[in-house]
Amino acid sequence: MSEKKKFFQFGAAIVIILLTLSYLAYTGVEESKSYYVTISELRGMGDSAHTKRLRVAGDVVPGSIKRQGTQVEFTLKENDKTLPVVYRGTEAPPDTFKDDSQALVEGEFGQDGVFHAKQLQAKCASKYAPKKDGAPAGPATKSTM
Repeated sequence: MSEKKKFFQFGAAIVIILLTLSYLAYTGVEESKSYYVTISELRGMGDSAHTKRLRVAGDVVPGSIKRQGTQVEFTLKENDKTLPVVYRGTEAPPDTFKDDSQALVEGEFGQDGVFHAKQLQAKCASKYAPKKDGAPAGPATKSTM
C-alpha cells in the first residue's frame, strides 16, 4: 500500500506543477498581448478600447511635440483623424522621432481620450523616400565580373 501512496503523491505533485506552469504561461501571454488598431478603429471601439493593450500608428503632427523631462506629449494623425498621445517610457524617444515622422505607440487608451504610451517607435519618412532629382537612392556599385 505504501508504494501506491508514493505513486499517488508523486502524480499529485506533477499535476500541481503542470497546472501552475500553465497558469503562469497563460497570464504572461495575456499581459503581453496587444492589438494593432488604426486611429479610426480606436475611435470606433467604444468602452472596450479602455480595457485592452493597444498599438496605434500614425504620422506625428508638426509642432505638436512637447517634451517635459522624460515625458513627451504629441499628436498622431491618420488621414483626418488625430490622437493625442502622452509617452512615459523608460527610454528616451528615438532620434528619428520628429515632426512628420511615422510613429508606432503601444499602451492604453485612457478615459480622458488620451493614449498613454509605454513604448514608442519612430522612423523618419523622408529618410526612406526616393530622391527627388531622379538620382538613385543608394550608392552605385560596379560589378567586376
